[in-house]
Amino acid sequence: MLSDGYRLVVGPPPLDDYLRLRRDSGLSPKTAEQGAGAIAGSWSAVHVVDGRDVPVAMGRTIGDGGWYFHIADIATDPDHQRRGLGRAVVEWLVTDIRSRAPEGAYITLVGDPPGQRLYRSLGFEDVAPSLGMALPLR
Repeated sequence: MLSDGYRLVVGPPPLDDYLRLRRDSGLSPKTAEQGAGAIAGSWSAVHVVDGRDVPVAMGRTIGDGGWYFHIADIATDPDHQRRGLGRAVVEWLVTDIRSRAPEGAYITLVGDPPGQRLYRSLGFEDVAPSLGMALPLR
């Protein structure tokens, strides 16, 4: 349940808002080309708007539609944090995956320190001894 004045909107926020929310929430800034590709390549997405219909939180799922689903871009505008918006976004994404994915689907995410407590409270577990790895293209 969202606080008064907020509304959950199924689908991604507009590209400019996607880029702003990533940047302002502390996620790595992306170019318009990267953002457009991310939005287009999402399996599902949701965002939260405030009383003026300005996007203030978001998240999306990358998935193959079979068994692997990765939650990404969980971001909340700093002026709107601590109001349950990130929780509402993640809960919606998990519910969406559970309702549409085949049995046995696997949901992952990268839990940066600010979000780890939230993700654990929603049932996500560390995957140790596995270690997340990345290969940035330069």
